[in-house]
Amino acid sequence: MKTLYTILLFSTIVSQLSAQRTSEVGPFAGVSYYLGDLNLSRHFYFSKPAGGVVHRYILNSHFAIKNSFLYGMVYAEDSKSNNPVQINRNLHFRSSIMDIATQIEFNFLPFDGPESERVRSRSNEYYFSPYIFTGISLFSFNPQGSYNGTWYDLQPLGTEGQGTITYLDKKKYSLSQLSIPIGGGIKYDISKKVNFAVEWGIRKTFTDYIDDVSTTYANPIAISSEKGPVASRMSDQSLDLDTKYGNVDRQRGNSKNKDFYAFAGVMLTFKLSSRYQKQKCYGIDK
Repeated sequence: MKTLYTILLFSTIVSQLSAQRTSEVGPFAGVSYYLGDLNLSRHFYFSKPAGGVVHRYILNSHFAIKNSFLYGMVYAEDSKSNNPVQINRNLHFRSSIMDIATQIEFNFLPFDGPESERVRSRSNEYYFSPYIFTGISLFSFNPQGSYNGTWYDLQPLGTEGQGTITYLDKKKYSLSQLSIPIGGGIKYDISKKVNFAVEWGIRKTFTDYIDDVSTTYANPIAISSEKGPVASRMSDQSLDLDTKYGNVDRQRGNSKNKDFYAFAGVMLTFKLSSRYQKQKCYGIDK
């Protein structure tokens, strides 16, 4: 919660500093996906629909501060892999992702500045600029696995021995974490009041448990005695498991590589004038 308060406080300060600037707000629609132990490098693989809201403060023609709330799902399964080791491991998961972010954007071309600074496209109707961004995000996740047609939350099951007496060194992972968003896109100024953007952004996380897979196989008997038979089954779903102890202490995931998740889509934002600007315009008209 302290992390959430820090991000919200930072966003508030930024809002106050930008009070005399134009702001814009609008929806985001697109897809989300993840990279980790069950999807090592295939971008956009297992993509799921995503959506949210963005609020951007325009500082000048090159810089803006964007606050966003995005929601999506991530999913992957070993059975769809081309790697025989993954196919035999036979794990799968799904998880919701809620992401609250504050980012700074840099426009490569002057954008949303005075009309003389704007760059027109060939059609002489739309203004545009490529842009990049980075910042900080707070996100929540909740990996689940399916067994006999029912989806179970995996974190409470301690599938790698977390939270059991047998594995005191393995602690339960937090379902709320920080991440670093990095990405870019291109903006189009449809009119004086409406902007359109296409954007892709990946989040570098500091956890390896978005997919509930990180370290080694735990003893299924120990897990079953403390967490129940479902937990024991979800911990090891290998196709060629010969005995109940066949994979104990063998590698289940790679804890050295942290997970990533990404959002890609489009935004349609509508400009809002600040009170400062309205008063200034009123004074001129008067």
